[in-house]
Amino acid sequence: MPHFLMSRFIRLPLVLRILTIALLAIFIFGWLVHLIEPHNFPKLADGIWWAIITASTVGYGDFVPETALGRFTGVVLIMTGAGFLASYFVALTTAAVTRQNDFLEGKVAYKGADHIIVIGWNERSREILNTICSSKSNHYVTLIDETLEYNPLPHKNLHFIQGRANRDDVLLKANIHSARKVIITADQNKNELHADMNSILTLLAVKGLNAKLPCIVEILTAEQSENARRAGADEIIQTNLLTSFVMINSITSQELVNSFLGLLNQLDKRKLTFQPASEEIINQSFLHLSQMFIAEGILLLGIKRGEETIVNPPHPFIVAGEDQLIVIMN
Repeated sequence: MPHFLMSRFIRLPLVLRILTIALLAIFIFGWLVHLIEPHNFPKLADGIWWAIITASTVGYGDFVPETALGRFTGVVLIMTGAGFLASYFVALTTAAVTRQNDFLEGKVAYKGADHIIVIGWNERSREILNTICSSKSNHYVTLIDETLEYNPLPHKNLHFIQGRANRDDVLLKANIHSARKVIITADQNKNELHADMNSILTLLAVKGLNAKLPCIVEILTAEQSENARRAGADEIIQTNLLTSFVMINSITSQELVNSFLGLLNQLDKRKLTFQPASEEIINQSFLHLSQMFIAEGILLLGIKRGEETIVNPPHPFIVAGEDQLIVIMN
């Protein structure tokens, strides 16, 4: 039994061990001075009070030992109990600083739910994090990256996890089971093929732990987009394809590119959205809906029917029940 208690005591955190020893020393010295000078310390509580005050401060003078043995007990208490109390506060401060450093260095697991997980650190993820964390919706975001040493942004609703995102323990620290959505960005430190392979491997790890979690994956090479879809990607963003589109159009018309980029800048506040076709607009024409939405300050761009996106469909075009409307909100 004593060995079991000692084993349990040793496994306690350092702060709790020091606090236990300090409290035990205060109780013992309070009990001793109560036995040595019962006329000055008639109650055990008086002795414990004197021990606490003597160990933590210079003393109030309301209880003072008068005998030589009582004063010797006080000297021993000051040399031992005060040292343990000082060690306790030092250990407590050290633990708080260590905890704060662990939080900044991405060593603390995220305990919240309904958060967005962003994997990879680059300029694209920086813009994503700044936009989400600064929005009025106040979503909580968890960033996972193995190249960073500290949390790169000061947002209060941003939590940083340091490590490889294709490892289960790292994803579990990010509370993958309770997340709302995952965004996987391409690794800027690898070539395009290896970056896509790493993104797909991360996607497999995420889907293996939470198959129903929506995943958005950035793919750099066109041939790997189908593999990403097979791995379970809900949305695939081919950034090189978008960049090529802008660069090709810049050859023929610089004004078109500037207008296109200006349009994208105006759509960064979630103005471009998808709306499912309600029962009131099913079987109505696209032209009629466009005129109806214009009166409400909404611009109808096109229709998403299954995997096909139709922008400005030819007249007559009838909206079906499974369609989604692509609109720009005012």
